[in-house]
Amino acid sequence: MAFPPLVEPVGALGDAEQTRTARHRVLAGFGDIAQRRLAAAHVAVVGAGGLGSPAVLALAAAGVGTLTVIDDDEVEASNLQRQVMHRVIDVGAPKVDSAVRIGAELSPTTVVRPVRALLTPANARELLAGADVVIDGTDTFPTREAVAAACEELGVPLVWGVVQEFHAQATVFWSAPPAGTAPLRLADLYPPDAAADAPTCAQVGVLGALCLQVGSLLATEAIKLVTGVGEPLFGRVLVIDALRGRTVEVPLRPAAAAEAVAQAQPAAPPTAPVPQLTPEQTLAAQRDGALLLDVREPAETARGVIPGSVLVPLGDLLADPARVGAPRVVVVCQVGMRAQRAARALREAGVEASVLAGGLDAWTRATVPA
Repeated sequence: MAFPPLVEPVGALGDAEQTRTARHRVLAGFGDIAQRRLAAAHVAVVGAGGLGSPAVLALAAAGVGTLTVIDDDEVEASNLQRQVMHRVIDVGAPKVDSAVRIGAELSPTTVVRPVRALLTPANARELLAGADVVIDGTDTFPTREAVAAACEELGVPLVWGVVQEFHAQATVFWSAPPAGTAPLRLADLYPPDAAADAPTCAQVGVLGALCLQVGSLLATEAIKLVTGVGEPLFGRVLVIDALRGRTVEVPLRPAAAAEAVAQAQPAAPPTAPVPQLTPEQTLAAQRDGALLLDVREPAETARGVIPGSVLVPLGDLLADPARVGAPRVVVVCQVGMRAQRAARALREAGVEASVLAGGLDAWTRATVPA
């Protein structure tokens, strides 16, 4: 759905800025007025890393008037594979310094406000106050939750994305959207602590080129919200699988609405607990024809798997549980938490699913001599 523009346009652009943004101003449905709205806009980018870097580049080049870039970190050599705002000479320097330099080089009229600080629940509201749109380019869920909570309190739209390995998600949350539209919050997609056991990018890696793609996508969403042009990713989650070259769209609705619908339905019978198997029982089930399904990420399975296992990362499985195509499954992860989620999704899809209790750690203890 289309939303009204977030900001009023500036009166006029200078001659140099008109020349610099000429290709925007001839876009059908965009034109001079949308470009003047960008010049009046204030976008806050939290995180100057893999997602924040391309977002800052794109927004400065687009002619956004004010960019607040928040990051407390310094550039490391391992950042340069994906954090394209930084250069080799920046190693050891604050990341926000790169944003100031690149903003001036791309768009002399853009004011970049560097904030070298760690965003926390205590300071998030203060750091984000005054922004028309916030882009979350951080890489830990505690920080993401702090950003989301502040945006909810401020009523500011939050453009949100996450990248890990070869996969990505992007959407827009907004606690105070235009009248007639239900609010959407981070908790509607990820309930509190839902991602507590997710591996970090430092553990499993991330494709640098995918960061550029998603960071640019986040910048585009911010531009659409500021100008009122197009349809933002509100109520939709874009899911990208870079390895297979696939992009799918998943509807997102408020968790409260889903709960209300569930309460209006006849009470469902209690859900049976997912069976927990010991390593010995798992081996017996495999011999009896059950499929061993390992839902860990590729970097984890590269370090070892149970022989005969089929490898399907948890995110891929949850997107399409029917892809397994087996009537009986024993799900395996590292310690058992992800396997529980996978098994519940499989059982809802009609698959007889159980879990290796304690995951691969329990298997290793049972099969490796002391």
